[in-house]
Amino acid sequence: MAHDEIRATAVDPDQSDLSDEMSLDEVEDEYDDVIDPDSPSHREEGRRKRSGLVEWIVVVVVAITSALLVRAYVLQQFAVEGTSMLNTLHPSDRVLVNKLSYRLHDPRRGDVVVLKRIESNAQERDLIKRVVALPGETLEYRDCQLLINGALLNEPYLDPQIVSANRCGADQPPVTIEPDHVFVMGDNRGGSLDSRDDSVGQVSYGNLIGRAFVVMWPFGDWQWL
Repeated sequence: MAHDEIRATAVDPDQSDLSDEMSLDEVEDEYDDVIDPDSPSHREEGRRKRSGLVEWIVVVVVAITSALLVRAYVLQQFAVEGTSMLNTLHPSDRVLVNKLSYRLHDPRRGDVVVLKRIESNAQERDLIKRVVALPGETLEYRDCQLLINGALLNEPYLDPQIVSANRCGADQPPVTIEPDHVFVMGDNRGGSLDSRDDSVGQVSYGNLIGRAFVVMWPFGDWQWL
């Protein structure tokens, strides 16, 4: 009679108990991933998240406030309209204006300035012109020539193709510039409404918004002024 071969696998009772314990631990771990909202660690994590959100809000508020303050008191961008400053400035050029300049020093001859002009309907329109005469000086403009205290002023910024014998604009009889005022003209003398016109006249320091110092857009027109 053939004997059936009987195979048996020896079992270590201690190993079995360890395996059972590991399985139990694994099962317990599987269901141990819960959060107690009242636990100190969870409260601390919530505080960190709120702190981070508040920090970002503060950063945004400070950034916006700083930008508004800079625009109001330091730098402002203006878009050029019209052709009165050709060929120095072109329509749609964007210039950056330093609004602190004339808090630190008086206007200087040759400065390109943005100024306020009161229209007849009480609306304000900003103009951009060039300072050509300073307080106490006597200015005269005739036959395309600008005289300061009787001497011809060299004006390298004028384009001879734009300012020519038949495109000089109105003459200006001799006039003495008042204290704390400047006389302004456009670089396109034949197409500029400026201090030669009574609606503009001599410009007081208080009506100077600031000094334009760079053309920042478009890139093709970029230049220091």
